[in-house]
Amino acid sequence: MKLAPLLVLLAAFSLCILATSAVAEAFVGLVKSVEGQAFVTRGGETKDVVAGMEIKMGDIVKTGDGGSVGLIFSDDTIISMGPRTELAIEDYLFEPIEGKLAFIAKILRGTVSYLSGQIAKIAPESVKLITPAATIGVRGTHVLIKVD
Repeated sequence: MKLAPLLVLLAAFSLCILATSAVAEAFVGLVKSVEGQAFVTRGGETKDVVAGMEIKMGDIVKTGDGGSVGLIFSDDTIISMGPRTELAIEDYLFEPIEGKLAFIAKILRGTVSYLSGQIAKIAPESVKLITPAATIGVRGTHVLIKVD
């Protein structure tokens, strides 16, 4: 009899952990196009990038010497990556009804074209593109960044 409340508590705890894991693993965008060599690092594991692949928060996307990748996010933001580019998705949240909005990407090297989506239109202060030398707050619709 005393075991039942403990089992209920354990089951509730397990559900909370599963729900947290599911949120952390939720996709934020898709690979729309890929040419040449491109890789995504997720949780310490590196995979080849393929069209249609889901992009998740925390992913690091890299292109090779002749590679390029086109990403589209759930808020309609579009990012195009040129050769020898490395981009980390630091934070992404698109829940406009709840007012929860964030888009933070770190451009570690290479060339990135950013075309703003709904997050930048609704809450431009929630969008940040970080480079080794500066943080760019997006107030317009299209930005081209080159990091050497």
